[in-house]
Amino acid sequence: MTVFDIPIDALNGGPADLARYRGKALLVVNVASRCGLTPQYAGLQTLADTYADRGLVVLGVPCNQFAGQEPGSAAEISDFCQVNYGVTFPLTEKVDVNGPDRHPLYAALVDTPDADGHIGDVRWNFEKFLVAPDGTVAARFAPTVEPGADELRAAIDKALPA
Repeated sequence: MTVFDIPIDALNGGPADLARYRGKALLVVNVASRCGLTPQYAGLQTLADTYADRGLVVLGVPCNQFAGQEPGSAAEISDFCQVNYGVTFPLTEKVDVNGPDRHPLYAALVDTPDADGHIGDVRWNFEKFLVAPDGTVAARFAPTVEPGADELRAAIDKALPA
């Protein structure tokens, strides 16, 4: 079983069907609309636009576990993302990324260390996990790593399908 086999719903209902991304690189990011890092949505959209033809999918996963910074309903989250950042990449249902109700997607992601060796719980909104086309977790990036950062782009380039 890989990340692509884990069920999660789409923000606006129904299954997100991660299996359709098998064979592509997937950047999974826990997102929030009332966070100091929320402007990263713009950079995530740029990544999605820039790399789509080369096999990258950005997947936003709303989470309200960090200072209540994603309190909105699915419709409010969707509207916020589209109106403020022109987000066209897929968004999932709002989930817990830490604790006893951690979504299975994040259970499969958090054992991967980042460049500083951090492993385990997600530290804050906009932590990034890069999943290789075979469903293995290729890299993890701290919330403060901007979507345009050289180290993130280099990892994406390496993970893209051949």
